[in-house]
Amino acid sequence: MPSKKALVRRPSPRLAEGLVTHIERERVDADLAVEQWEAYVAALRTHGWETIEVDPAGDCPDSVFVEDTVVMYKNVALIARPGAESRRDETAGVEEAVAGLGCSVNWIWEPGTLEGGDVLKIGDTVYVGRGGRTNAAGVQQLRAAFEPLGARVVAVPVTKVLHLKSAVTALPDGTVIGHIPKMDAPSLFARFLPVPEESGSHVVLLGGDKLLMAASAPKTAELFADLGYEPVVVDISEFEKLEGCVTCLSVRLRGLYA
Repeated sequence: MPSKKALVRRPSPRLAEGLVTHIERERVDADLAVEQWEAYVAALRTHGWETIEVDPAGDCPDSVFVEDTVVMYKNVALIARPGAESRRDETAGVEEAVAGLGCSVNWIWEPGTLEGGDVLKIGDTVYVGRGGRTNAAGVQQLRAAFEPLGARVVAVPVTKVLHLKSAVTALPDGTVIGHIPKMDAPSLFARFLPVPEESGSHVVLLGGDKLLMAASAPKTAELFADLGYEPVVVDISEFEKLEGCVTCLSVRLRGLYA
């Protein structure tokens, strides 16, 4: 049986200072963000996920976006080297957490940069976004780490959004979903379903036909329900102001076998 563990990290009191790249800065309500984060974690638990809290990184405003710090493939944890220098201190606590779970640990080394939000896994295909936060050396190092384990690594250009997974994720059957105005190369994906809202591009597969998604994409939720999926909706408005989405707030560990 695949494991259902998820790493999460409590928002920093400095969350409102988080980076924004492709959108205008808006005021973030830090108290509301904590409530929304707790509801997100509760949704994971309700659907059978064991959540593991990484030690908070109070001095790192973006540290709640824990997905960016590590990429998992099978039982191997590839510790990222964020393209945003202000985020590099976030990786130490995550490295400790995955090592504690018995993962085999690898690292992205200078001059490589890679953030986990740029990596979308569909079965053994690993799509990696080559954009503002992940460079060519990072892509090469990801290939070197995962191809020997059976992965097929496909690099995808990303220029219109922060990370690849800001533009696309995938349904349980492997169909890639995305909002076309935010995508550079929809033709790279064999099976692709366009969605009507930008935040509808982001789903976390909870298991079975359940999709964790943002409250800001009601039309997309209707579309998925119509296709026989069950949307599990959470409000993450304060994280969306920092270009965050449902995928960034956890690292799902599915390849750890007890």
